[in-house]
Amino acid sequence: MLTHTDLRDLQAKSLKMQSWIRQQTFSPESEKTLRRFSSWEVAELILGINQSTFRGKMAADPTLPAGKVEPDGRQRWFTLEEVNILRRKLRPRGKTLLPSRPAGRAFRTAIANFKGGAGKSTVALHLAHAAALDGYRVLCVDFDPQATLSHSMGLTDVSEEHTVWGIMARDLIRETEAQNSAPAGAASGTALPQRSIPSSITDLGLQDLRIGDFIQPTNWPTIDLIPSCANAAFVEFASAQYRHLNPEWSFFAAVNRFLDQLPDDQWDLIFFDCPPAIGYQSMNAVFAADMLYIPSGPGYWEYDSTTSFIGQLSEALEDLAYGFEGALSADKVPLPKAFCDVRFLLTRYEPGNELHRAMFEAFGKVFGDKLARHPIEMTRAVEQSGRFLNSIYEMDYRDMTRETWRRARRSFDGAYDEFKEILLPHWEGLSAPVSHKEQIELEGEDA
Repeated sequence: MLTHTDLRDLQAKSLKMQSWIRQQTFSPESEKTLRRFSSWEVAELILGINQSTFRGKMAADPTLPAGKVEPDGRQRWFTLEEVNILRRKLRPRGKTLLPSRPAGRAFRTAIANFKGGAGKSTVALHLAHAAALDGYRVLCVDFDPQATLSHSMGLTDVSEEHTVWGIMARDLIRETEAQNSAPAGAASGTALPQRSIPSSITDLGLQDLRIGDFIQPTNWPTIDLIPSCANAAFVEFASAQYRHLNPEWSFFAAVNRFLDQLPDDQWDLIFFDCPPAIGYQSMNAVFAADMLYIPSGPGYWEYDSTTSFIGQLSEALEDLAYGFEGALSADKVPLPKAFCDVRFLLTRYEPGNELHRAMFEAFGKVFGDKLARHPIEMTRAVEQSGRFLNSIYEMDYRDMTRETWRRARRSFDGAYDEFKEILLPHWEGLSAPVSHKEQIELEGEDA
């Protein structure tokens, strides 16, 4: 017979092997580092300008970052920090290279589906990296205890207190204290019952953690992460206990309340990588999101699972809307939950596969313009990137044929460009408009 003790022993054996695997995946120091980008990539693929124009600008201004010349002298290689300096300073034909950024808070996108292997972490990772290369500052939130996104971002040593579970426990304590100090219930005028949080929770000191204590830097200088870890898997059990302690606690809005406390101008885009289930963590993600991205494989079972997912998600959101009706302040927790947009994205798509083409057509007939036009293609480079916990943007094109690398990048570039095309009008709708004078002043500062 095997018990939890045997499982713990198996984990201990696995952890001993983990450090060796990490060395093979990242570096001898078990630390993931971001590669440099060639002048060809910087000019044509990142900044979107002609190579000859780029070389001319570089020659004309000695104050620009020069990059690092490779031994044979044929190519210069730039760090992402240097790329962003170039983005701010270069103005080809008088136009800024900075991405569009409406005023107001960061735009939030949840990537969710309760079928494992649908590509949620892959999509989250690539959208985050593509956005960073586009000049945006990105915050990722890993809701999945499998922590694939956290590991792909180079974070492997994470305590559960600094994950979404910590945010939710902190929120429980603070919300309960606020309710206990309230003189009367807003709707009925009767006093709310006093709720007591046991010392086993309060003694952790989570209520004293600052906002920034949950946010970690990654190997990308403009991407930060609220990580996850395997020990955070118990959040579903803990959250059920927390709801018993305080039934009035709006558990599904905990992460939303946390994000509302972040400075509006610290990040531009926020991505949520959701677990393959509808639970306390995933409900926090979808409730905090402005837009919902639902990745799915191109097979029948994936289609069936995606259909079930949106049905069960709809029921869960409806239950929340009715279950908490009248118990919450509408200006803080608006119900029912409304998304700016919902999109379905096919992953692992093979354009030469007749079944995949048929399923793409079937998705289109059902979901119409809510189906993303640019599916993520399955290529050898994409398969290899997943094996080594890298995005295609992190892979060096010299490690394969350039066309193989370019094909994979074109697929993710197309998906990102479409994502950006969708979100910008919604983002502008969420934000206060910037006057023409303010826009000129902002561009002047960047020049």
